[in-house]
Amino acid sequence: MISAGEFRNGVTFECDGMVLRIIEFQHVKPGKGAAFVRTKCRNVLSGSVVERTFNPTEKFPPAYVDRKDMEYLYNDGESYICMDTESYEQIPFSTGDYADEFKFVKENMQVKVVSYKGQVFGIEPPDFVELVVTDTDPGFKGDTATNATKPATLETGAVVRVPLFIDSGETLKIDTRDGSYIGRAK
Repeated sequence: MISAGEFRNGVTFECDGMVLRIIEFQHVKPGKGAAFVRTKCRNVLSGSVVERTFNPTEKFPPAYVDRKDMEYLYNDGESYICMDTESYEQIPFSTGDYADEFKFVKENMQVKVVSYKGQVFGIEPPDFVELVVTDTDPGFKGDTATNATKPATLETGAVVRVPLFIDSGETLKIDTRDGSYIGRAK
């Protein structure tokens, strides 16, 4: 059992028939009254975010989440096909349900498939990827003094904001957690 006083970011637990993962937490000790823990949690099965407060002495059973390495093979139009690297079994993931998770993933890239009691609820791409810019406005030399950005389409179809000096054909390093431009790939 895990108590609410032990909550940290990333902790996954069961509460009221839901599986929740802590996104943010704050231990609050008001001048008057009892202390409490204010949290922002994501329901890992439905994806919804809820804000709840807990008594620090409340106890919850931990939820054990499985992460399995798989290789993304291709998109057949209706689903993303991934291969289990141990059993070589190919598993389809619906394009409607997992489009956001695959927007920075290209073929033959390793991803983590996240599940709870056999039910898949998410795909985790690598934190940083290198992708080629396929379409953007022409770059301008010397446009480095301001923080002005422009949209750029990557080889996976994702659109990110990049500095004005980036040209089509360049390879960029992208942070997949927030979709931000990190820099040019070396």
